[in-house]
Amino acid sequence: MPQTKSATKRLRQNVKSRDRNHAQRSRLKSNINKFLTQIEKKEKEQADLTLKQVSSLLDRAAGNGLVKRNYASRQKNRLSRKLNSLS
Repeated sequence: MPQTKSATKRLRQNVKSRDRNHAQRSRLKSNINKFLTQIEKKEKEQADLTLKQVSSLLDRAAGNGLVKRNYASRQKNRLSRKLNSLS
């Protein structure tokens, strides 16, 4: 247990941050899986809309430091290639 006021506050901040990061990472993974199932079902229009959402989430996560920028860029590239392969 924290002994000082500042350590107590830091603990509260860490808990909030961890919960926020977990929720954002979970939302990101859920949308990626949603996109991949749409690709498997060959639903091109819906997959296109979902890809835009995933790209936005990846950019936001990279901006907040949740994932690295190269990871976000690589994921967007891979997902867009999967979408283009449907054509």
